[in-house]
Amino acid sequence: MSAKHRLLDSPSLGRRVHLWSFGDVGRPLIVFPSNAGVAHEWRESGMIDALAPLLAAGKVKIYCPETNVSKSFSGTGSMTQRMAHHAAYESFVMNTLVPFIREDCRMPRVRMVATGCSVGALYSSIFVLKHPEVFAHALCLSGRYRTSKFFDGNSNHDVYMNDPLAFVPNLRGPALERVRKYAHLTLVVGRGAHEESCIPETGELGAVLKRKHIPHHLAFWGRESSHTYPWWQKQALHYLSQIM
Repeated sequence: MSAKHRLLDSPSLGRRVHLWSFGDVGRPLIVFPSNAGVAHEWRESGMIDALAPLLAAGKVKIYCPETNVSKSFSGTGSMTQRMAHHAAYESFVMNTLVPFIREDCRMPRVRMVATGCSVGALYSSIFVLKHPEVFAHALCLSGRYRTSKFFDGNSNHDVYMNDPLAFVPNLRGPALERVRKYAHLTLVVGRGAHEESCIPETGELGAVLKRKHIPHHLAFWGRESSHTYPWWQKQALHYLSQIM
Protein backbone atom coordinates (compact mmCIF):
# COMPACT_ATOMS: atom_id res chain seq x y z
CA MET A 1 0.00 0.00 0.00
CA SER A 2 1.38 3.37 -0.98
CA ALA A 3 1.12 6.45 1.22
CA LYS A 4 1.76 9.91 -0.19
CA HIS A 5 1.77 13.39 1.29
CA ARG A 6 1.07 16.36 -0.96
CA LEU A 7 0.46 20.08 -0.67
CA LEU A 8 -2.31 21.27 -2.98
CA ASP A 9 -2.37 24.90 -4.04
CA SER A 10 -5.79 26.34 -3.18
CA PRO A 11 -6.73 29.69 -4.74
CA SER A 12 -9.89 29.83 -2.64
CA LEU A 13 -8.03 29.39 0.65
CA GLY A 14 -4.99 31.38 -0.44
CA ARG A 15 -2.56 28.73 0.77
CA ARG A 16 -1.36 25.19 0.25
CA VAL A 17 -3.46 22.43 1.78
CA HIS A 18 -2.12 19.22 3.30
CA LEU A 19 -3.39 16.00 1.72
CA TRP A 20 -2.52 12.40 2.51
CA SER A 21 -3.50 9.60 0.15
CA PHE A 22 -3.37 5.85 0.67
CA GLY A 23 -3.64 3.02 -1.84
CA ASP A 24 -3.01 2.68 -5.54
CA VAL A 25 -6.35 1.83 -7.14
CA GLY A 26 -10.00 1.72 -6.17
CA ARG A 27 -12.99 3.97 -5.70
CA PRO A 28 -12.00 7.32 -4.16
CA LEU A 29 -12.93 7.92 -0.53
CA ILE A 30 -12.55 11.42 0.91
CA VAL A 31 -12.05 11.50 4.67
CA PHE A 32 -12.97 14.69 6.49
CA PRO A 33 -11.17 14.87 9.85
CA SER A 34 -12.73 15.59 13.21
CA ASN A 35 -12.41 18.78 15.22
CA ALA A 36 -8.60 18.91 14.99
CA GLY A 37 -8.92 19.34 11.22
CA VAL A 38 -5.58 17.68 10.42
CA ALA A 39 -4.87 15.58 7.33
CA HIS A 40 -2.90 12.88 9.16
CA GLU A 41 -5.69 12.07 11.65
CA TRP A 42 -6.77 8.74 10.14
CA ARG A 43 -3.18 7.57 9.69
CA GLU A 44 -2.23 8.35 13.30
CA SER A 45 -5.46 6.96 14.80
CA GLY A 46 -5.22 3.55 13.17
CA MET A 47 -8.14 4.09 10.81
CA ILE A 48 -6.01 3.49 7.70
CA ASP A 49 -4.61 0.27 9.17
CA ALA A 50 -8.16 -0.86 9.95
CA LEU A 51 -9.07 -0.44 6.27
CA ALA A 52 -6.02 -2.37 5.05
CA PRO A 53 -8.13 -5.27 3.69
CA LEU A 54 -10.03 -2.90 1.39
CA LEU A 55 -6.83 -1.15 0.32
CA ALA A 56 -5.06 -4.44 -0.37
CA ALA A 57 -8.02 -5.64 -2.45
CA GLY A 58 -7.89 -2.48 -4.56
CA LYS A 59 -11.44 -1.53 -3.59
CA VAL A 60 -10.67 1.94 -2.24
CA LYS A 61 -8.18 4.75 -2.59
CA ILE A 62 -8.29 7.05 0.42
CA TYR A 63 -7.75 10.82 0.36
CA CYS A 64 -7.41 12.67 3.66
CA PRO A 65 -7.43 16.48 3.33
CA GLU A 66 -7.14 18.91 6.19
CA THR A 67 -10.01 21.29 6.93
CA ASN A 68 -10.22 24.82 8.28
CA VAL A 69 -12.75 23.87 10.96
CA SER A 70 -10.81 25.86 13.57
CA LYS A 71 -11.69 29.01 11.60
CA SER A 72 -15.25 28.03 10.73
CA PHE A 73 -17.48 25.79 12.80
CA SER A 74 -15.30 25.67 15.92
CA GLY A 75 -13.66 29.06 15.37
CA THR A 76 -14.13 32.52 16.82
CA GLY A 77 -15.28 35.73 15.18
CA SER A 78 -18.56 36.73 13.63
CA MET A 79 -20.93 34.27 12.03
CA THR A 80 -20.33 35.95 8.66
CA GLN A 81 -16.54 35.62 8.95
CA ARG A 82 -16.65 32.01 10.07
CA MET A 83 -19.05 30.95 7.33
CA ALA A 84 -16.90 32.76 4.76
CA HIS A 85 -14.04 30.48 5.86
CA HIS A 86 -16.29 27.47 5.35
CA ALA A 87 -17.38 28.70 1.90
CA ALA A 88 -13.71 29.00 0.93
CA TYR A 89 -13.13 25.43 2.07
CA GLU A 90 -16.14 24.17 0.14
CA SER A 91 -14.72 25.89 -2.94
CA PHE A 92 -11.37 24.16 -2.34
CA VAL A 93 -13.07 20.77 -2.16
CA MET A 94 -15.21 21.23 -5.26
CA ASN A 95 -12.78 23.18 -7.47
CA THR A 96 -9.37 21.86 -6.41
CA LEU A 97 -9.62 18.60 -4.47
CA VAL A 98 -12.27 16.78 -6.54
CA PRO A 99 -10.59 17.58 -9.90
CA PHE A 100 -7.22 16.52 -8.46
CA ILE A 101 -8.62 13.19 -7.25
CA ARG A 102 -10.32 12.46 -10.57
CA GLU A 103 -7.07 13.10 -12.40
CA ASP A 104 -5.04 11.12 -9.87
CA CYS A 105 -7.41 8.15 -10.22
CA ARG A 106 -7.68 8.59 -13.99
CA MET A 107 -11.45 8.55 -13.61
CA PRO A 108 -12.67 11.88 -15.01
CA ARG A 109 -16.29 11.48 -13.93
CA VAL A 110 -16.01 9.22 -10.88
CA ARG A 111 -18.33 9.99 -7.98
CA MET A 112 -16.80 10.17 -4.53
CA VAL A 113 -17.66 8.57 -1.22
CA ALA A 114 -17.29 10.86 1.81
CA THR A 115 -16.72 9.82 5.40
CA GLY A 116 -15.67 11.18 8.75
CA CYS A 117 -16.05 10.83 12.50
CA SER A 118 -17.58 13.43 14.82
CA VAL A 119 -17.45 16.80 13.01
CA GLY A 120 -16.07 14.93 9.99
CA ALA A 121 -19.47 13.24 9.77
CA LEU A 122 -21.10 16.66 9.54
CA TYR A 123 -18.80 17.61 6.67
CA SER A 124 -19.59 14.34 4.89
CA SER A 125 -23.34 14.83 5.19
CA ILE A 126 -23.12 18.42 3.96
CA PHE A 127 -21.14 17.56 0.82
CA VAL A 128 -23.34 14.61 -0.13
CA LEU A 129 -26.58 16.51 0.45
CA LYS A 130 -25.41 19.67 -1.35
CA HIS A 131 -23.43 18.04 -4.16
CA PRO A 132 -24.97 14.59 -4.77
CA GLU A 133 -23.88 14.47 -8.41
CA VAL A 134 -20.26 14.49 -7.19
CA PHE A 135 -20.59 12.74 -3.80
CA ALA A 136 -22.63 9.56 -4.09
CA HIS A 137 -22.49 8.28 -0.53
CA ALA A 138 -21.70 9.52 2.96
CA LEU A 139 -20.63 7.28 5.82
CA CYS A 140 -21.20 9.42 8.91
CA LEU A 141 -19.82 8.10 12.21
CA SER A 142 -20.92 9.66 15.52
CA GLY A 143 -21.91 12.98 13.98
CA ARG A 144 -23.64 16.16 15.05
CA TYR A 145 -25.91 17.57 12.37
CA ARG A 146 -27.37 20.79 13.78
CA THR A 147 -24.77 23.30 12.59
CA SER A 148 -26.44 26.24 14.35
CA LYS A 149 -25.24 24.77 17.66
CA PHE A 150 -21.72 25.84 16.69
CA PHE A 151 -23.11 29.39 16.68
CA ASP A 152 -24.94 29.26 20.03
CA GLY A 153 -28.18 28.39 18.27
CA ASN A 154 -28.01 31.38 15.92
CA SER A 155 -28.26 31.16 12.16
CA ASN A 156 -28.20 33.10 8.91
CA HIS A 157 -28.57 32.02 5.29
CA ASP A 158 -25.05 30.58 5.09
CA VAL A 159 -25.43 28.61 8.32
CA TYR A 160 -28.86 27.39 7.23
CA MET A 161 -27.51 26.09 3.89
CA ASN A 162 -24.87 24.07 5.77
CA ASP A 163 -27.18 22.79 8.52
CA PRO A 164 -28.65 19.41 7.50
CA LEU A 165 -31.31 19.54 10.19
CA ALA A 166 -32.39 22.96 8.91
CA PHE A 167 -32.34 22.80 5.12
CA VAL A 168 -33.14 19.13 4.45
CA PRO A 169 -36.65 19.29 6.02
CA ASN A 170 -37.46 22.09 3.58
CA LEU A 171 -36.17 20.39 0.41
CA ARG A 172 -38.86 20.01 -2.22
CA GLY A 173 -39.35 19.88 -5.99
CA PRO A 174 -36.28 19.46 -8.24
CA ALA A 175 -33.87 20.13 -5.34
CA LEU A 176 -35.31 17.19 -3.42
CA GLU A 177 -35.49 14.93 -6.47
CA ARG A 178 -31.78 15.33 -7.25
CA VAL A 179 -30.88 14.29 -3.70
CA ARG A 180 -33.27 11.33 -3.87
CA LYS A 181 -31.79 10.29 -7.20
CA TYR A 182 -28.09 10.57 -6.44
CA ALA A 183 -27.44 10.56 -2.67
CA HIS A 184 -27.22 7.87 -0.04
CA LEU A 185 -26.26 8.42 3.60
CA THR A 186 -25.25 5.84 6.18
CA LEU A 187 -25.62 7.28 9.69
CA VAL A 188 -23.96 5.35 12.51
CA VAL A 189 -23.77 6.10 16.22
CA GLY A 190 -23.05 4.07 19.34
CA ARG A 191 -25.02 4.05 22.56
CA GLY A 192 -21.94 4.07 24.79
CA ALA A 193 -19.55 6.57 26.32
CA HIS A 194 -19.47 10.13 24.99
CA GLU A 195 -22.08 9.45 22.32
CA GLU A 196 -24.88 11.15 24.26
CA SER A 197 -25.01 14.35 22.21
CA CYS A 198 -24.67 12.47 18.91
CA ILE A 199 -27.51 10.01 19.45
CA PRO A 200 -30.48 12.42 19.22
CA GLU A 201 -29.16 14.36 16.22
CA THR A 202 -28.31 11.14 14.36
CA GLY A 203 -31.82 9.84 15.00
CA GLU A 204 -33.36 13.16 14.02
CA LEU A 205 -31.48 13.31 10.71
CA GLY A 206 -32.43 9.71 10.01
CA ALA A 207 -36.08 10.57 10.60
CA VAL A 208 -35.86 13.55 8.25
CA LEU A 209 -34.26 11.43 5.51
CA LYS A 210 -36.98 8.81 5.95
CA ARG A 211 -39.73 11.42 5.76
CA LYS A 212 -38.20 12.90 2.61
CA HIS A 213 -37.64 9.45 1.04
CA ILE A 214 -33.90 10.10 0.71
CA PRO A 215 -31.94 6.81 0.50
CA HIS A 216 -30.20 6.12 3.80
CA HIS A 217 -29.31 3.57 6.44
CA LEU A 218 -29.54 4.39 10.14
CA ALA A 219 -27.67 2.23 12.66
CA PHE A 220 -27.41 2.44 16.45
CA TRP A 221 -24.64 0.28 17.84
CA GLY A 222 -24.73 -1.09 21.38
CA ARG A 223 -23.81 0.40 24.74
CA GLU A 224 -20.27 -0.96 24.46
CA SER A 225 -19.73 1.20 21.34
CA SER A 226 -18.12 4.48 22.34
CA HIS A 227 -17.04 7.77 20.74
CA THR A 228 -13.51 6.45 20.16
CA TYR A 229 -11.28 5.36 17.30
CA PRO A 230 -11.28 1.64 18.12
CA TRP A 231 -15.04 1.60 17.54
CA TRP A 232 -14.86 3.85 14.49
CA GLN A 233 -12.28 1.46 13.04
CA LYS A 234 -14.76 -1.41 13.33
CA GLN A 235 -17.65 0.63 11.96
CA ALA A 236 -15.68 2.04 9.05
CA LEU A 237 -14.48 -1.39 7.91
CA HIS A 238 -17.94 -2.91 8.33
CA TYR A 239 -19.82 -0.31 6.29
CA LEU A 240 -17.16 0.57 3.73
CA SER A 241 -16.85 -3.13 2.90
CA GLN A 242 -20.47 -2.88 1.77
CA ILE A 243 -20.33 0.55 0.14
CA MET A 244 -17.14 -0.06 -1.83
